Amino acid sequence: MECEFPSVNSNNEEMLEILDSVKTIAILGLSPDASKASNMVGKFLQNKGYKIVPVYPKEEMILGEKVYRSLLEIPFAVDMVDIFRKPDAFDAIADACIKRGDVKVFWGQLGLVNNDAAQKAKDAGMKVVQNHCPKIELTNR
Repeated sequence: MECEFPSVNSNNEEMLEILDSVKTIAILGLSPDASKASNMVGKFLQNKGYKIVPVYPKEEMILGEKVYRSLLEIPFAVDMVDIFRKPDAFDAIADACIKRGDVKVFWGQLGLVNNDAAQKAKDAGMKVVQNHCPKIELTNR
């Protein structure tokens, strides 16, 4: 599947500012499989001191953290969502972020772009990153 050109996106400087400011990151699609990118990124972010919150349809614990079935089930504030889901799921995720009212950053992982959902999130006041990985951004700084 080809990605749209990410016309709704933060620049490199803003990405680093985002990563310096957020503390709690819900990772949508965080797999329990240690060989999957989502698990590697989650573990990396955890080791960097971020509070990660797994959102996954199965499992009770991933990387030692309680798993939630949806973003709306998380009972505490979330600064950022890091999305490891197909781009067609982004619209519903943007809606959930807006409904929560506390998500500051809508982040689509490397290779994942949905400009309509990104624009919706941006219009709701969130910063938007698409087609980037926070692990790579932090490693390359």
